[in-house]
Amino acid sequence: MGRTGECARETNETKIFVTINLDGDGKTDIDTGIGFFDHMLNSFARHGLFNLSVKVTGDLHVDCHHTIEDTGIALGVAIRNALGDKKSINRYGSIMLPMDETLALCALDLSNRPYLVFDAEFTTDRVGYFDTEMVKEFFYALTYTIGMNLHLKILNSGNNHHMIEALFKAFGKSLDEATRINDRINGVLSTKGTL
Repeated sequence: MGRTGECARETNETKIFVTINLDGDGKTDIDTGIGFFDHMLNSFARHGLFNLSVKVTGDLHVDCHHTIEDTGIALGVAIRNALGDKKSINRYGSIMLPMDETLALCALDLSNRPYLVFDAEFTTDRVGYFDTEMVKEFFYALTYTIGMNLHLKILNSGNNHHMIEALFKAFGKSLDEATRINDRINGVLSTKGTL
């Protein structure tokens, strides 16, 4: 069965339904209406070994902003729900992930204290129908909805597709590590006794 969470979110701009299984094997069913975004979410889930379903109807006639940001919010809610009380999870996860000429760093703490540090500069405005400035907006929405301290940094830049994909894959790998159950941890991993 695994630890699962879902979120149904509907506004005047988007209609979104997300389900995630943190203990999956990387199966995905994703349709956001933005091909490159679907590719990134698939990369996140496949490399994090999460089973992920994302269905989005958004106001793409305006632009991609609402669809991407609101998907970040809905995915964050689903992940938060799947985490539950966070007992016995590793809490921290990190990786330096290469993708051809690009090298990305991701480090995160499921601390319930949201903070995003994002250090990546893109040289094109868009990849497909995905505005590159939306990478930061997506991770900002996730960070604050999950309650997570997230650091993302491009150490070696290059092709913008590679840079963005490296960040999504690195986030998937790091979240997998942080959410993994550790039998040596009794309760939550905190000197406070709570997260």
